[in-house]
Amino acid sequence: MSVSFGGKIHVVAVPSSGQYPSMSHETVYAIASGKGGVGKTTTTVNLGTALAQAGERVAIVDTDLGMANLAGFVSLTPDATTLHDLLAGGASIDEATYRLADNIVAVPSGTGLDEYAETSPEGLREAVDELRSKYDYVFLDVGAGISHETVLPLGLADAVIVISTPEPASMQDSRKTIELTDHAGGTVAGLIVTRIHPDTDVSYDEIADRLELSLLGAIPEDGTARESVYAGTPLVVYEPESPASVAYRRIAADLAGLERPDTSNSDDSTDGKAGDDAVSSAITEAESEL
Repeated sequence: MSVSFGGKIHVVAVPSSGQYPSMSHETVYAIASGKGGVGKTTTTVNLGTALAQAGERVAIVDTDLGMANLAGFVSLTPDATTLHDLLAGGASIDEATYRLADNIVAVPSGTGLDEYAETSPEGLREAVDELRSKYDYVFLDVGAGISHETVLPLGLADAVIVISTPEPASMQDSRKTIELTDHAGGTVAGLIVTRIHPDTDVSYDEIADRLELSLLGAIPEDGTARESVYAGTPLVVYEPESPASVAYRRIAADLAGLERPDTSNSDDSTDGKAGDDAVSSAITEAESEL
């Protein structure tokens, strides 16, 4: 059974679990947001790929059982084994795991509604534990909304990374994600703000402060990001020096305690504070809707 990554790499399912030593440090991250379309899958794929490029062994898992989001990056044959098969009791984690490139694998969800109906999300805990024992980092791409399958990964991960745009509705949903994480017994690592504009008056540090989270990074709006999705290739590979790629690689380095990439030729304007009045107005609007 084969899988393609941007039409460039064709490989088979990964070897059995006995090949890798056990990892003991906290390295499982859930990438979550209460709102769809904010860049969860893009963030999952690019953080994972950036760490793989740095030599870390990475697994990315599509835990959105109803709406598979890794489909643009993982091209499977019709009879391919997926997370749906594993959670339905018909496959092992190794059979549902596919190597994308050096140091990185994916566990995709299926796209069929019949397959979805047969799944039992409770099996995800065992799958995550097994992946934790094989890889340096595991990223769980969590679905939007409020359901058992959405809340479960928030408690299974070592930490949750909340994704939000600067829009009031997205910030409001971020609060809900934080509450759901607390309800699931999980811990929030911090906030990543996506789709930002360098010339905005918004202070992303203040957004994080109002949400009582650490700001892990801000991702600029980048036209090449959409192109990379259509190409089935992570942005950090498709256009490695784009502003968003640099931002993703910087966040990945911080998560892993690695040296940050050289950003001397990039626009670092997204790191600073600006226009407290503008961001306060936006946050106040979001909070008024809670």
